[in-house]
Amino acid sequence: MKLSVLVPSSLVREAEDKREATRKLGYVARAAAVFRANELVVFPDEDGENNWGGEFVETVLRYAATPPYLRKEVWGKRDELRYAGILPPVLVASTTADDSDESPALREGIVTEVGPDDRVRVNCGMQHPISLFVPPGMDLTEGERVAVRISSREPVRARIVDEPLPGFDVSRMDLTEALGRPDAGVRIATSRYGEPLSVPTLGDLTARITDAGGMTVVFGSPGRGLPD
Repeated sequence: MKLSVLVPSSLVREAEDKREATRKLGYVARAAAVFRANELVVFPDEDGENNWGGEFVETVLRYAATPPYLRKEVWGKRDELRYAGILPPVLVASTTADDSDESPALREGIVTEVGPDDRVRVNCGMQHPISLFVPPGMDLTEGERVAVRISSREPVRARIVDEPLPGFDVSRMDLTEALGRPDAGVRIATSRYGEPLSVPTLGDLTARITDAGGMTVVFGSPGRGLPD
């Protein structure tokens, strides 16, 4: 079941400075991970923006969604990430790896080198980048992100898999476009003027979400709410 969360580019309009704005976005990313959202979409609300708009919001959220062991390689140094060190941990659910092949962990990696014989070197949080075979039909380039199944650390046993990356994606998209996607599922708008959820309402809503295969939850801007 897919869970999409839509937030406005004016999400941190009330933050006093970039440090506070970064901290607030960290809480949003952490909540997305806790509730196992599949994606965070930043939609434009330029009239409500203050000092930090859509590009800043998207960059910080994408950084927060990146595994810590990849952040330096993926992002380097950027002005938007000046206070990235205060971001709270974003825990992405994955299966714990052990020494058996029965419960391999799914981790995100980045291709650091493309070699001969259908092999690539991948940084996936091990002590060093590891050499892995490229699955048939998959064409990888340096810098590309891949999903890696790790079944053992000692000795290292891992393989590249054609599966969705763990965690959530972050993107920018027009609100109308995001709500109009075929896989949007049940569309839920949050508002202080909305109807409170009750036990009977939750039962009916849960059934609708299950039938639709997911849901899209839209949040408005602080002090402004959702656009008309």
